[in-house]
Amino acid sequence: MDAPARQVPPDGGTRAWLVMIASFFCNGVIFGVINCYSVIYVELQNKLNEEGVAESSSKAALVGSLTIGTTFFLSPIAGILTDKIGIRLTTFIGGLMATGGMFLSSFCTNSVLLLYMTYGVLFGVGASLAYTPSLVILGHYFHRYMGLVNGFVTAGSSVFTMIMPYLIDFLLKQFGLNVCLRVLALFMCLIMGSALLFKPIPLSGAGAEKKEFKALINTDIWHLKKYVIWALAIPVALFGYFVPYVHMVKFVADKFPEGDGKSLVFCIGVASGTGRLLFGRIADNQRVNRVLLQQLSFLFIGLLTMLMTVSPSFHLLQLIALAMGLFDGCFISLLGPIAFDLCGQEGAGQAIGFLLGFCSIPLTVGPPIAGLIYDHTKSYTMPFLLAGVPPIVCAVVLCLVHYVPNQRLTDTENRNGEANNKTEEVPESSEFNALLHINSSDKEISR
Repeated sequence: MDAPARQVPPDGGTRAWLVMIASFFCNGVIFGVINCYSVIYVELQNKLNEEGVAESSSKAALVGSLTIGTTFFLSPIAGILTDKIGIRLTTFIGGLMATGGMFLSSFCTNSVLLLYMTYGVLFGVGASLAYTPSLVILGHYFHRYMGLVNGFVTAGSSVFTMIMPYLIDFLLKQFGLNVCLRVLALFMCLIMGSALLFKPIPLSGAGAEKKEFKALINTDIWHLKKYVIWALAIPVALFGYFVPYVHMVKFVADKFPEGDGKSLVFCIGVASGTGRLLFGRIADNQRVNRVLLQQLSFLFIGLLTMLMTVSPSFHLLQLIALAMGLFDGCFISLLGPIAFDLCGQEGAGQAIGFLLGFCSIPLTVGPPIAGLIYDHTKSYTMPFLLAGVPPIVCAVVLCLVHYVPNQRLTDTENRNGEANNKTEEVPESSEFNALLHINSSDKEISR
C-alpha cells in the first residue's frame, strides 16, 4: 500500500502562528487554573468550616486532586477521540465541558459532593479532552521549529500560573467564590475559540482511504520498542517528581522559618517557562538527541531534590529552585517532539494520550506518600531524599532507548495476522523525521 500523502508542514504563515498562539492559551488556561487551586482551596476550606462540615481540609483538597487526576487519567481517551472525530471537535467538546463544569461549580459551593462532580470530574474531563489535541495539532503545522514552538506553547502554563494566583485572589476578596468561578468559566471559553483554529492538514489519496479503516486503538505504537520503554519509564520519574512542588512551602516553613516558600514556587514558574523556550530551541538542532536531553533533565531534577535537604541557606535554596525550574521546562517541552520522533504523525496523538494516562497514577500517589512519611518522621529529609530516586532511575532506564531498535511488525504480518517474529527497524530521530517528511507522514506534545 502506498504511503499516506500529506502536505509538508508550512513551518510558518498566518494560520500556523495563530495555531501556536491558540495552543499557548489552551495550555495556559487549563494548567493556570489547575496549578492555582491552592488559592481556591483556602477559600473553600473556610467556607466549609463556617458551615460545620467535618474534615473540611481533606474534602476541599480532594476537589483539586480529582481535577488533576481526571485530566491525566482520561488522556488516552482524548488521544483516541482525537484520531476518531478530529482535533478540532475534540478540543471544542473539551472546552465546552470545562466551561460547563466551572460554571456549574459556581452554584455548588455549598455542597462539596457536587463540587467533586462539577469541578473535580466535569472540569477535569474537559481539560483532558482539550489538552492532548492542543499539542497534537502542532505537528500539522511545524516540523523544523517543532521544539521551539512546543516550548513556547507549554510555557503558557508557566505564564498563567504566575498570573492566575493574583487574579483569583483579587476575585475572591472582591466578589467571593461564586463569582470567581464564573469568571474562570469565561476563561475556559478561550478553549472553544482556540478549537476553531485547529484545522489539521488532511491526508489525501491512499492515506485518506486508509484512515477510514483505522482501529479504535492504534496498536502500531505498542509494536515500537523505543516508545514502549519511554512511555513506561516517564511515569516512574513522576513518583517523586512533584513531591517538592507540593510540599515546598511547608518544607521552607520547617527548615527556614524566615523564608517565604511562595517565592520558591514563583522561582520555579519563571525558570520553567524560560527552560521550555530555551531547551525547545536547543532540541530543534539536528545534532541534539532529544531523549538524551530529557534524561539529563531527570538526572538533575533528582539530584537537586536531594540537595534541598542539605541546603545551608534559603538563598541557596532559591538557586536550587531556579535550576529545578529550568530542567522542568526541559522535560515538559520535549514530551511532544519525542512522541512524534518515535511514533510519527499518525501515532503521536494516542502516544501522548497513553503516556499522560500512565502519569496520572504517580502524580496522584507520590505527594500523599511523601506527606505520610512526614507525618511519621516530622521531617522532610527522608521524603525529599526518596523523591529524588525515581527521576534518577528513570534517567538510567531511558538509556535502553538508545540501544534498542525501534521495531514493529511488517505490513505483511499486520495484514495476515501471522505470529512470525519478523520485524522491520524504524529509522529514529532526525533520520526518521526526514523519512516521515518525504513520505508525508510527520512528527510531534507538552503540565
